[in-house]
Amino acid sequence: MSDSTRHGFIIDPGAQADQLLEIIRDNGLVIEKILLTHGHFDHFGAVEELREKLNCPVLAHEKADLFLLNPLMNLSRQCVGDMIIRDTVKFKDGDTIALDEAHSLRVIYTPGHTPDSVLLYNEKERIAFVGDTIFKESIGNYTFPGGNKDLLIQSIMERVFTLPDDTVLYSGHSEPTTVGAEKRIYGM
Repeated sequence: MSDSTRHGFIIDPGAQADQLLEIIRDNGLVIEKILLTHGHFDHFGAVEELREKLNCPVLAHEKADLFLLNPLMNLSRQCVGDMIIRDTVKFKDGDTIALDEAHSLRVIYTPGHTPDSVLLYNEKERIAFVGDTIFKESIGNYTFPGGNKDLLIQSIMERVFTLPDDTVLYSGHSEPTTVGAEKRIYGM
């Protein structure tokens, strides 16, 4: 979010589209893009309503269609009924998603929770949106379809723990933490 322009991104809008739209409207925000860290329904449940009302593109990893187009893989069939997301713009590891010159996110591929998992890193502000790759004091779940424990641990060690220790990690299901705090838990 750019404080000066009031433009920003929404990351992983899992539910409550009406509440998100109210916040956007009440604060005079303009959403440029909706970004997904992976293709599970609890991270995209509000996408269609938001996309329709905000008229903005949805971006996901190049492997995301395996989940976004398959209710069994994205877990919606088992929980809330079939949900799919079509027509996403694809990104890949190393891409930069820019809001403006001062605000951008680097895509860092972190497979393991799912084969399409990424974190979105803002180097200037030292924040990373990590989806379900890592949580405060816990690694992500790797038992869902497509999950892989070895890949998840490798992603955390090589892609998350190589970020600066003061980088704040925002996950999908826990309080924020930092790279340094999580490294200490694992004796690093």
